Amino acid sequence: MFQNRDEIRQVYLTVWQKLQNGQILEPMESVIADIIQLHPEYHSILQQGQSAQNIEFNPESGNSNPFLHMGMHIALREQTSIDRPAGIKRIHHKLSKKKGQHDAEHAMIECLGQALWLAQQNNTMPDETAYLNCLKKI
Repeated sequence: MFQNRDEIRQVYLTVWQKLQNGQILEPMESVIADIIQLHPEYHSILQQGQSAQNIEFNPESGNSNPFLHMGMHIALREQTSIDRPAGIKRIHHKLSKKKGQHDAEHAMIECLGQALWLAQQNNTMPDETAYLNCLKKI
C-alpha cells in the first residue's frame, strides 16, 4: 500500500491533523485514529507535523518507534478481522477479555515482532505456527 517510511508517516500525520480539525475520516483513517487516541504518549511527536518525518528512533538508545508500534496494532487488528493466521481472532478475543483490548494487543505485539524479526533474519515468510504458539503462551 505504501512505498516508504515517509509515506507511512505522512498517513499518521494526516490523520492526526484531521483529528485536530474535526474532519471526517475515511474508514482506514478511523482505524488509525483509534490507535493514535490510545497512545497519548505519541501525540507530541505527531504534533511536530512534517518535522516528525525526519526523527530517527533508535532502539539502542531506548527510543521506540511510535509509527512502527501503531502499525503493529493495525496489523494485529487486520489479522484478527480476517482470522489469519487461523485462530488469532479467538486468541485476541480471549486475551482482550482477560487484559482489555489495548493491553492484549501490546502483549501480542511482542509475538508479532518476534515472528517478523525471525522471518527477516532467515529471509523467509513469517512462521505462522510459531507465531500462534507464542500467542498461546501469553
